[in-house]
Amino acid sequence: MTARPVQDYAGVAVAVPVTIPSVRRSEHGTPWWLGKVLAALVRESGIAKDEIDGLIVASYTLRPDNAVSLSEYFGLSLRWLDDLNMGGASGPIALRRAARAVQAGDAEVVACLAADVLGGAAFGALMEGYSSFSRDGVMPYGAAGPNLPFALITRRYMERTGATREDMGQICVAQRHNGLAQPHALFKKPLTMDEYLAARPVAEPLHLYDCVMPCSGAEGFLVMSEARARSGNLPFARIKSAMERHNTYSQDDVQRSGGWPLDRDALYNAAGLGPGDMAFLQAYDDYPVIVMFQLEGLGFSENAPAFVRETALTADGGGLPLNTSGGQLSLGQAGAAGGFVGLTEGLRQVTGRARGIQVPNAQAGLVSAYGTVNFDKGLCSSAVILSKGGQG
Repeated sequence: MTARPVQDYAGVAVAVPVTIPSVRRSEHGTPWWLGKVLAALVRESGIAKDEIDGLIVASYTLRPDNAVSLSEYFGLSLRWLDDLNMGGASGPIALRRAARAVQAGDAEVVACLAADVLGGAAFGALMEGYSSFSRDGVMPYGAAGPNLPFALITRRYMERTGATREDMGQICVAQRHNGLAQPHALFKKPLTMDEYLAARPVAEPLHLYDCVMPCSGAEGFLVMSEARARSGNLPFARIKSAMERHNTYSQDDVQRSGGWPLDRDALYNAAGLGPGDMAFLQAYDDYPVIVMFQLEGLGFSENAPAFVRETALTADGGGLPLNTSGGQLSLGQAGAAGGFVGLTEGLRQVTGRARGIQVPNAQAGLVSAYGTVNFDKGLCSSAVILSKGGQG
């Protein structure tokens, strides 16, 4: 079968990245967090709420509400909306779907929102009802939560590649360095390699600093035409290319990669760029092994363990700036909002407005993501290449 040509994203602008700082415990529900994002988008964009006619929402803990019920709560009259339940992969997927809605004329301004409340008992409740597979095939055996499947994935990766705990630690230590420059990072202390290696075991070979900390928080951004962004004097980024892929390599007994290798060439070809042109990589980082998957799957290296040993990963290190905000391993993981963290940071980098360390000359960068882990594998993979747009 001959692949159909994919329409580019010309004329679409991505603007106004918003972060509502995460907290360990929240007295507020998920609609409150989503409302905080929407209010910030309206305030920072100068676009009136009644001008927003598209909405896409990513959340696990919004249930029993959804994007439709939010339209009533928030007083929005919408021509287009979508509920996006793809967890960590949701950021690039929300962006590409909102961009297509703008291109098709189905919406003029789309608000992309993500939030979850996961502190305390809320995290356990999510795990219990995550999916029918988890509820019926995993929970009865006491294997709740993500640590066990990621321990299996990490162990298999280490056996297959020769990766060591020190290699995984290179990612965690570098990202903590980046996160210390972020005013909203939950982790406020530097992390040394010795501290990483000495941390208590959680599920071998995973130790404490390999695991993200559940929290509550929210992220968002706006998608519109370039003309609309310019008329509002909004700094914006362009979408050079994007991809999503689901249930890749379904026959693997233990996951070996996400879907990026299948779409990598098309992603770069559509952008007219390659891995060496990327000023940064914002990689989904619920566990370090998934960053390794992305380094290999997106063509930065065929041997990610060797790559992280030889390459500076800090935002100011001169190598490959990786998760320049510190990623979830420094910021915490607010459920589906974690799938937006790399995207809001990527938007800030290419528009020259980083809150922490600004990567010099960030003309283009890659944001990749991964999510919906149904115990044995993450089902969703996504990526987007962003480039510097206009300054309004």
